[in-house]
Amino acid sequence: MRRPLQSPALINAFYDSVRPEQRETGQAIQKAILATAPQLRPEVKWGNLVFTNDGDNLLALVLFKANAHLQVFNGVLLLGDFPELQGAGKGMRHVKFRYRQPIDDKLVSELTQASIDAWSRSLR
Repeated sequence: MRRPLQSPALINAFYDSVRPEQRETGQAIQKAILATAPQLRPEVKWGNLVFTNDGDNLLALVLFKANAHLQVFNGVLLLGDFPELQGAGKGMRHVKFRYRQPIDDKLVSELTQASIDAWSRSLR
């Protein structure tokens, strides 16, 4: 079953519901993700901003009180190349970004591309 496209208004409403420092950090992370992979589609799922590729969840932006997490759904596959990834469990890992601090655009870009590459390899 095809899902309807989410309107940009829903994405804007997501950002309107958070504090200014969360909005700034979140939008900077989103900009870095979409600059690397404009084909990813941002959607609001589970109260978070999730970036999908052909309907598969790849990345999620989760805004907590003290920091933002960039969650990588297939992060366990990227641990060898990205020691910054934290977390435990079957597959998901995350990187934390503190509010009011500049984000590491290069890290976000490299994580985004590596996640897409790992996703592509898993389809074969």
